[in-house]
Amino acid sequence: MSALPAPSVALDDQLCFALYAASRAVTARYRPLLDAIGLTYPQYLVMMLLWEEDHQTVGQLGSRLSLDSGTLSPLLKRLTAAGLVTRHRRVEDERSVSVALTDAGRALEQKAYRVSEQMIGAVGFDTDEIVDLRRRLKTLVDRVNGGEAVC
Repeated sequence: MSALPAPSVALDDQLCFALYAASRAVTARYRPLLDAIGLTYPQYLVMMLLWEEDHQTVGQLGSRLSLDSGTLSPLLKRLTAAGLVTRHRRVEDERSVSVALTDAGRALEQKAYRVSEQMIGAVGFDTDEIVDLRRRLKTLVDRVNGGEAVC
């Protein structure tokens, strides 16, 4: 294992700033592509989870996206108003709300697939680079959540 980098207050030396700038750049690149299919980036993330597995609870979605219900509920309301999902209280547990795709929500998956293709092309990484970056970012999140210093 190599030595930790020397402490610095220079902005360009900060890992947190590089992550922030990368996140903003990627999200900005997604914006026009998602505008074309009528979704915001957070809505796109919810829809991806539902395309993976339909009929999830608000709690399950929030857990996977690290969003609290105060943030997720208005987002789901807008998806419901757009006719892409339905929400209903679960019969087995009335405290829990289930979210399911509508036919229109399911039909949007093919358009979203094209968004994903365009973003992969825009990034310009090969498959191994993408897999490695995803792995490293997941490790970063796990370490940060575990309390280890990374900046």
